[in-house]
Amino acid sequence: MTTTAPRLGTALARLLILAAALLGTLLAGAAPASAHAALTGSDPKDGAVVATAPKEVNLTFSEQVAMSADSIRVLDPAGRRADTGEIRDLCSGSIVRYGVELRAGLPDGTYTVAWQTVSADSHPIAGAFTFSIGAPSATSVALPDREPGGGLVGALYGIARYLSYAGFAVLVGGGAFVLICWPRGAGVRPVQRTVVRAWLTLTGATLVMLLLRNPYTGSGELSDAFDLAGLKSVLETKTGAALTSRLLLLGAAALFVAVLFGAYTRRTDPKEKKDLVFGLGIGGTVVATGIAGTWALAEHASTGIQPGIAMPVDILHLLAVAAWLGGLTVLLIALYRAPSVERTAVERFSKVAFTSVAVLAATGLYQSWRQVGSWSALTGTRYGQLLLVKIGLMGVLVGIAWISRRWTQRLADLPSGGLSSADLSPADLSSAEKETEGVEEGEASEVDETSESDAVSLVSEAEGASGVSPDVDPERAAQLARQRAAVATARRKRERDADPERSGLRRSVLTEAAVAVVLLAVTTVLTTTEPGRTEEEAGRSTSASGPAAVPDRPVDVRLPFDTGGVDGKGVVRLSLDPGRTGANGLHIYVERPDGKPLDVPEVKVALTLEAKDVGPLPVAPDRIQAGHWSASGVQIPMPGEWRIQVTVRTSDIDQTTLDKNVKIG
Repeated sequence: MTTTAPRLGTALARLLILAAALLGTLLAGAAPASAHAALTGSDPKDGAVVATAPKEVNLTFSEQVAMSADSIRVLDPAGRRADTGEIRDLCSGSIVRYGVELRAGLPDGTYTVAWQTVSADSHPIAGAFTFSIGAPSATSVALPDREPGGGLVGALYGIARYLSYAGFAVLVGGGAFVLICWPRGAGVRPVQRTVVRAWLTLTGATLVMLLLRNPYTGSGELSDAFDLAGLKSVLETKTGAALTSRLLLLGAAALFVAVLFGAYTRRTDPKEKKDLVFGLGIGGTVVATGIAGTWALAEHASTGIQPGIAMPVDILHLLAVAAWLGGLTVLLIALYRAPSVERTAVERFSKVAFTSVAVLAATGLYQSWRQVGSWSALTGTRYGQLLLVKIGLMGVLVGIAWISRRWTQRLADLPSGGLSSADLSPADLSSAEKETEGVEEGEASEVDETSESDAVSLVSEAEGASGVSPDVDPERAAQLARQRAAVATARRKRERDADPERSGLRRSVLTEAAVAVVLLAVTTVLTTTEPGRTEEEAGRSTSASGPAAVPDRPVDVRLPFDTGGVDGKGVVRLSLDPGRTGANGLHIYVERPDGKPLDVPEVKVALTLEAKDVGPLPVAPDRIQAGHWSASGVQIPMPGEWRIQVTVRTSDIDQTTLDKNVKIG
């Protein structure tokens, strides 16, 4: 017995549910906004104690960022603004540095520097650190817990980003499938509707991203999506220009779709059709390349190393994805809604898919090297781990595609004569009638892919079998309409079941499309994740740029921690006074994220001078009060770059060890 392929409605519903569930899982597991530019240095440094108030605060980033008037805020211990609000551009060559001037006459105490900006690849980033004037003090500054790009706005923006990728793939891949593989498909209504809906999806998602861009990179409030001043500022950014350009190009794409499914289908002269195909091919390629370029010019490829090579490579990568996955989607629709798709069309698409996979392999290899950079980043960063998942899914997809290719080689054309109503059993008709009950007239016309003469024959058969004259009452007319739809549906099922090769191809293509949905979701999250190369470079810069101590100033270190347990997040502030060789006093403050003291069971410290093979020298501080530990007479035997390790235990089983390098003497 031949297994019948599932109905398209059920298959599409499963794909949509799978996409929604997976996308929700990935977005929930991802950080609200991953930093694609990193803060590599500051003056004053994080945790530093300066004798007099500096004139300004400077921040250095790993790549170019977009600064606004409120991107850097300096708050005094009481939470008041201590800066003038004037951002200074201090960039020079490859050094990306910005500063803000401080007000005169600032009192002693601990100051908080909060910053928020947008990296060159369009993603919002933010952070905060403290420094002290004279001596550390208590501070009432409470920074918001919301990460930039998070919350409801971040989730909606992520969904719109996913839908834009999906719409682009089906729009471009579907158009290419019709032009290259199946010209007759330009007249098939399900194919037309699929491509048109892809255009609507991409256009709608682009508009949503444009409106959400202001709250996504700023306040995070959904109501700000309709702030005209904010929208105006977005249009002046690189991302705003890219989204606007995409909308303009989609206008040209609408013209392409209208000609493909309108003028092209009405042409009967072979030469005219050939000329029109040539024009559509050139115009479609230009428009598709332009739309792909709106991603390349505004996201990962536009920044980092070798952007001049990375952007065209990224465009090729997106076009190859669209040709494969978009063409696969339209092929799936054609196999279920138009069973008469020719074997030659499937064979042509098999060649297109093979070429696309080859391009994806070459461009993906370059992108992986550029964004990851090392084997340690491949396994030790979130970007690298997601990339491994994507590579695994690609392998699965290629394996399923190989199975589809085998089915294509065995595919046999359907008999041209079709089936008559006399060949259909009452059980077939009864089953078909149940399937067609509740089907709207417009949908029934889509299901019936028979020719006009077949339809007339079916009407005659139905009327002859019932012995009813053409002048029938409305109820009888409705019954005849259901019979016609039932006969057409039963015919299609019988033809489908009579061809096991085509049925096998349908199942393999459906499976391939399901994996493609998952792959696209992983790719979407990957585009919002900090590249492994950037993450590692930022980590090295942070560990190597500890505060430099001088003989008359203490060493102050600030280390965030997360032990993973209940109440396991916080910050350790460590002060080594006077921060020179000989005896020093050590004070450790353990605080919650909101700055309040956190009482922990144990804190341990160790000092190591790796250059001289000294240490680790253990220090066991005494608990003074909740969140405050102290030790006296901590000996630093010689100057150098010492590594300070702090172990914090928040429960019987939850603990973590933090470290930072500081220069002493």
